[in-house]
Amino acid sequence: MGNTVNIFGFAGSLRKQSYNKAILRVAASLNLPDITVETFDLEGIPPFNQDLENQPPDRVREFKSKIKAADAILIATPEYNYSIPGVLKNALDWASRPHGDNSLEGKPVGIMGASIGMLATSRAQYHLRQCFVWLNMYPLNRPEVMVPVAQEKVDQDGNITDAKTKEKIAELVMALANWSKKLGS
Repeated sequence: MGNTVNIFGFAGSLRKQSYNKAILRVAASLNLPDITVETFDLEGIPPFNQDLENQPPDRVREFKSKIKAADAILIATPEYNYSIPGVLKNALDWASRPHGDNSLEGKPVGIMGASIGMLATSRAQYHLRQCFVWLNMYPLNRPEVMVPVAQEKVDQDGNITDAKTKEKIAELVMALANWSKKLGS
């Protein structure tokens, strides 16, 4: 790793006006010194099929390549039925397969999430941390970024309008970069 920490981020939502894509855009637009945040849309990643894991579709190869090139990962997750969305779980399955080619192996990872509810994405984030055990990723513990009542913090163009939310996202990105440096990834 050079002086710049390269963070690769993606949202566990396919919806165009996703609140989680909105908070990910904030992370990508921060212009922090020595930190870059590249984002990726999970649209186009097909359902995981073990028959194809040794010759994955182009979109999956692109996703895995970007993960491998990154120093750290940033995931913005919605919460569906008290857990992570299927599209996110599917992407993680593709990224970790085939056995012996886990592109997520040893990666520092930060989590954030936005939701219309009061608990934001707390249950989904904690469930996602369980997935990191098998994936052998290194989750950042703090700060936790859980954006409740997101519909009141995003304008009609999908931009975050809440200063505190932007501040917490910046804190998370800086902490993730420091975590990555500490781990030497």
